[in-house]
Amino acid sequence: MNELKSSLLLAFDRAVQPLPIEVSEQQRASLVDFVLLMNKWNKAYNLTSVREPQQMLIKHIIDSIVVAPHLDRSHYIDVGTGPGLPGIPLSIMHPDKHFVLLDSLGKRVRFMKQAAFELDLKNIEPVQSRVEQYSSDTPLDGVLSRAFASIKDMLHWCQHLVDSQGEFLALKGQYPEQEIALLPEGFEVLESIKLDIPVLEGERHLIKIRKVS
Repeated sequence: MNELKSSLLLAFDRAVQPLPIEVSEQQRASLVDFVLLMNKWNKAYNLTSVREPQQMLIKHIIDSIVVAPHLDRSHYIDVGTGPGLPGIPLSIMHPDKHFVLLDSLGKRVRFMKQAAFELDLKNIEPVQSRVEQYSSDTPLDGVLSRAFASIKDMLHWCQHLVDSQGEFLALKGQYPEQEIALLPEGFEVLESIKLDIPVLEGERHLIKIRKVS
């Protein structure tokens, strides 16, 4: 095993240890392999502004998988997923759930398809589309958004993706008090969850929202 992979596995173990998440050996290996893939493709494809693999691990992988315990539905769509964040780490954590990974840039979608092939991920569907033009053949239970937009914009662009049974999950830094104050009519906050991630600087929150029928 090469030196970089060994150091990433050690860093992963340290970062995950205080978190309320169980990760199997296979999941651990796949998550680190995904970092190595991002690092390899990043030079040519400019997938993320984070250049350093150790930082990718913390800022992208750990920051994504902390959401895993809060996913209780079956079909999710990750809008503005970029290189597959948080969708690919979450699909590794939840092989039983299905994730549509939506991005408007072809090169990111090509990368995700390659990642699906190399990591043998059968539960992701990378799609190149603008969110307002996308409709799913299968009913979706939840919309995930990590670095996509303000909550108001997310709800505006994504409201056609789920019905009143579905939910919107926005990953935010500090508690987005002002964004929640501007929540459009017809929506309500179901839950606000503070995510405790000792290895990450700053706060992290998961905001769950639904349509009011």
